[in-house]
Amino acid sequence: MALATLSAACATRGDTTETTTQAGDSIDPIVEYVGSMELVPNRGLPGTVVSVTGQDLAAGQTYALTWSSAEGSWDIRGDAGEEYHGRVFTPTVMPLGSVTADGAGSFAATFEVPEDFGFVHDVRLVDSAGVIRNQAAFVVDMQVTISPDSGPPGTPITIRVSGLGRDALEGNRQILYDNRYTGWLSAVTTKGTAVAVIPATGGPGPHRIEVARGAFTFPYLNPAQSPRPDILVYDAVFMITDGTPVLPPPLDEQIPQPVERTSFTIPGGGPWITTDVEAGPIGTPLVVSGGGFAPGAAVTLTWYRIVGNRVAGLGWEERGIDFGAVTAGSDGSFEMSAEVPSDVGGPHRLEALVGATAVATTSVRITPAVDPIPQTVAWGDSVDLHMTGVGWTETANIYTIVYDNAYLGYACGFNSQGDVLVPLRATGEPGWHFIDLYPAIYKGVESGGQQSFRIPMLTFGEHPGEALPAFHLAFFIEG
Repeated sequence: MALATLSAACATRGDTTETTTQAGDSIDPIVEYVGSMELVPNRGLPGTVVSVTGQDLAAGQTYALTWSSAEGSWDIRGDAGEEYHGRVFTPTVMPLGSVTADGAGSFAATFEVPEDFGFVHDVRLVDSAGVIRNQAAFVVDMQVTISPDSGPPGTPITIRVSGLGRDALEGNRQILYDNRYTGWLSAVTTKGTAVAVIPATGGPGPHRIEVARGAFTFPYLNPAQSPRPDILVYDAVFMITDGTPVLPPPLDEQIPQPVERTSFTIPGGGPWITTDVEAGPIGTPLVVSGGGFAPGAAVTLTWYRIVGNRVAGLGWEERGIDFGAVTAGSDGSFEMSAEVPSDVGGPHRLEALVGATAVATTSVRITPAVDPIPQTVAWGDSVDLHMTGVGWTETANIYTIVYDNAYLGYACGFNSQGDVLVPLRATGEPGWHFIDLYPAIYKGVESGGQQSFRIPMLTFGEHPGEALPAFHLAFFIEG
């Protein structure tokens, strides 16, 4: 029996195409087992070479060999995308190649385990009619790397976890630094791989980092007694050394820069408006342009904002405020200089009216920003945090504050129209201290068996609903 290497096997996501319509991956696939199938080994890391063998199959029959997986996404609903409804994993299948049974009904082949979610994946043998003829399970193991292992205060520590799963208990990881809670890792849209970067904090010497379990908001501390003791935890030691501290980048490199509007199609007829900037922090200069108006028309502009909160029981609503007035020129066009007003983060409708009639509309999106803090303070001095452009949706209306890798709490920007002031005092030993501001999920309807609300999302690159930045600050307490 010859051993074949499957030509369609892959080691990375980009090498093959996943689909939800492949044979053997329908909602109710037809399963009629024949013969037997074995994987050796039946667990390992991505890149592991697996030998797959089959026996007692139909002689001469060619089968597709497939790898079952899923595509993860966040379930965001509402007219403005304001509602969080958890995580969705849509089943997919990845072709690994094909095998043909010999005259004795046997085959042998190899494939490489792809980068994918962790835990159990079915490797299936599917005939030309789409019937699953056999299958065997392969377990993708979790792997954690924490690097570097030493450096001065502020050194960026990269925590990489691959092999996170889709099940409620398999998908989240919690980070502890010197037994203090820092935040959580997700890997919903990244095929089970989470990457976070935290600063090295504390005095010279060893500091313990733990990658803990925890589907219900915070770390689960007795995992060996869990119904799933197979889900492991990891730890490492980072050694803080003497030397020049590694400080965060300047804020102007962290704050999202204004985004120019690169395309706009003038409609065939009737009034229109647009702006030269489609997104930016408050105070960003912008130019409102319009055309297609009657010569000399008096045009008023209205900026729409979301006003309210989710706490007092009065709900929220959209309200318009005056954004200026302009008179169309002899050709029916105009330009008006303005700036992005102070308001909640997210998209805002800008409307042009002639009289009381709205005749044209565009939108501008406000992005978050944070002010600088004092660089040198005494113990107990104020280190107040001021943010603008904090959003209002269930996924954007809070930022969480982490002080020296210890989660302090969150601040909400809805009731204050995106303007957030957090009074904070400098505490700790003389030396450098680090503050990190992370996006989070405020509330919503979470997937079964999970709660990830109001905690720092260290993997903010896959934040649900909005692309939101994290901000990193540092200050020195004098001795």
